[in-house]
Amino acid sequence: MAEKDAYPLAPANGHARNDAESAAVHADELRRKKRIKFKSPKFRVREASFSSFEVNPGTPSFSMKMNAQLGVKNTNFGHFKFDNSTIVFSYMGIPVGEAFVPKARARARTTKKLTVTVDLTSTALASMNSQLGTDLSRGVLPLTSSSKLSGKVHLMKVMKKKKSAQMNCTMEVNTQLQSIQNVKCK
Repeated sequence: MAEKDAYPLAPANGHARNDAESAAVHADELRRKKRIKFKSPKFRVREASFSSFEVNPGTPSFSMKMNAQLGVKNTNFGHFKFDNSTIVFSYMGIPVGEAFVPKARARARTTKKLTVTVDLTSTALASMNSQLGTDLSRGVLPLTSSSKLSGKVHLMKVMKKKKSAQMNCTMEVNTQLQSIQNVKCK
């Protein structure tokens, strides 16, 4: 008879947990959900090519059509849906071109690749003639790109968290090779 007292039978209603155990399990689940961290996706210029390229160090001026490949790296376990945005390319802090980024979705733990076309021109750089002439004569045109993608990370269609991906890149256009080099993004 002592054995029956040591191993009680399960309750007749089929629920083996009492209220205290079920509350503890619920509290653990809440703590686990709070620990889920959503990371901000990374937004970068990956590479670029040029379909038209005109540089004149004597004037000094430039006009180029650049096809830039961008990457939105999403390290989250849910997809990142972002809205339309624009990328501004600048020379010495002055905008020289702008590109439209259409809304899209980066799947969970992947990098979404986008290609944008941007016209880069020196028409706004009238006051920077001496520095622009020096850079074009050296064959290296330093540029920066900046943008912000705003959107939400969706985790299992249940949890949604607002996140944004910032782009802040520096690069150099090599005018002899007609390519970009030394792309560094923060």
